[in-house]
Amino acid sequence: MKDQFVNYIKNLQDSICSTIETIDGEATFQEDLWDRPEGGGGRTRVIENGNVFEKGGVNISTVYGELPEALRKQFTVDQADFFACGLSLVIHPKNPFIPTVHANWRYFEMYDTKGNIVTQWFGGGQDLTPYYLFEEDAVHFHSICKEACDKHNDTYYKKYKETCDNYFWNAHRNEARGVGGLFFDYLKEENGCTMQNHYNFVTEVGNSFLSSYIPIVERRLNIPYEQHHKDWQEVRRGRYVEFNLVHDRGTLFGLKTNGRIESILMSLPPTVQWKYNHHPETGSEEEKLINVLRQPKNWVN
Repeated sequence: MKDQFVNYIKNLQDSICSTIETIDGEATFQEDLWDRPEGGGGRTRVIENGNVFEKGGVNISTVYGELPEALRKQFTVDQADFFACGLSLVIHPKNPFIPTVHANWRYFEMYDTKGNIVTQWFGGGQDLTPYYLFEEDAVHFHSICKEACDKHNDTYYKKYKETCDNYFWNAHRNEARGVGGLFFDYLKEENGCTMQNHYNFVTEVGNSFLSSYIPIVERRLNIPYEQHHKDWQEVRRGRYVEFNLVHDRGTLFGLKTNGRIESILMSLPPTVQWKYNHHPETGSEEEKLINVLRQPKNWVN
């Protein structure tokens, strides 16, 4: 299973990066190969200062070795080895009318002292963070997510959409980070569902990513914008940063376990504003977004 999934995320990284480069038409991904001293490594790819994309990263990693202390405490084991691999991406467009997007798909194994697998699971998802709300974009993104879920289980979309809404919630702001999508974790072999079943589902979602996001980019990339639109984008990017550094489990885990700092903080946008006590004008498009973010919405039936 681990070899199967590693091969999958390598090919998916290539597909996503080539598509993003084609859309941008100017910038290309810079590749950074890195090794983890404790075992494993990764392939980081970052695009910056493009015609369409201001900053983005599409990273894969394959790490293994002795289970870090933080995970030993979480799983209540004294000693164990592990294997983990995954693809993680964040794309920050230049035009404030194009949403930021985040996605990741990952696989984990833990072993006993004889090398036998004692637990394994998949996790991941994808979510959309607009700066100006076009409802048809949110509907499109969620429709593709639902379509991928429904091919495997008609309960998945509702369950993983709610999990996403609950997870990507900036509690200190009492608002969502964006309009959500899917979030799932700890998909194990249980209730008649095999790991191959989970693999088929997770890769279905991964394969749907470009279809969920690229049509939105193409719809919005030529909309003209002014400085006040850019200022609002950067204020909202500040909320994105706040979530990642205050609440995001993956970011916090990486910072606490000697993770590779450049890959961990790849998700942060290049320019951000924090304006004191900032509130959008009543009745404005900016306020329209905030009103939606304060109460998760069902975008598809």
